[in-house]
Amino acid sequence: MTTPKLYQFALCPFCNKVRAGLEVKGIAFDEVEVSPRSKVELPPMPDDAPRKVPVLEVGEDVVWDSTRILAFLDEAFPDTIRLHPVDADAAARTSEIEAWVDETFIESLPPVLYGTWREAAKASQIIAKHSRFSAAGGMMVKLGGPIVMHAVAKRILARSGRSDAHGWVAENLDHFEQLLGDASFVVGDALSVADVAMQGALTCIRPFPVFERVRERPRLMAWYERVEAMKLRAAA
Repeated sequence: MTTPKLYQFALCPFCNKVRAGLEVKGIAFDEVEVSPRSKVELPPMPDDAPRKVPVLEVGEDVVWDSTRILAFLDEAFPDTIRLHPVDADAAARTSEIEAWVDETFIESLPPVLYGTWREAAKASQIIAKHSRFSAAGGMMVKLGGPIVMHAVAKRILARSGRSDAHGWVAENLDHFEQLLGDASFVVGDALSVADVAMQGALTCIRPFPVFERVRERPRLMAWYERVEAMKLRAAA
């Protein structure tokens, strides 16, 4: 099987979710940073497919949407750790928590990535560092990115009726800790796609001050490092 290609944005939580799944499974992959504007780097896709990341290309298979991609990985790489439980109740619980991560937790992240000018500038530097754009393109990201991303963050806060971005994230972390309880993983003793989704999203914010909200929570941080250790073992 050819090496998978992950088409991504460096600070896309859904892309980091897919990365976490690939890494937990120990699947080597190439990453292709996609231009946010043109998206010319994306592979040929069906007419009904949205032109947005993440996209995974494995041989002749092109899969989009983070949830679909992680389900595809279980089927395409059956000899790796399975992310979706076989038990019906566990599978339903896993799907429910993954949807909460996608629809609620990730929604709260842009305002803490781009909410202040300093955060927005840092985000632009990370994107430019991971990109393979031309010198001029990289400079446009560094200079123009903070303005655009800061505006996006303000719109999300306004739409949600929130004013405290970091407090919003903290509320969501409270909820996830309640879901986790005293278990090793969020749906019990075995890692699932729900853990992968949340850990990937948190990895996206790790370079930013808001990650201190995670470090302040010993139980949550222990869970995060537990999943990180699984990535390292899979890569060894």
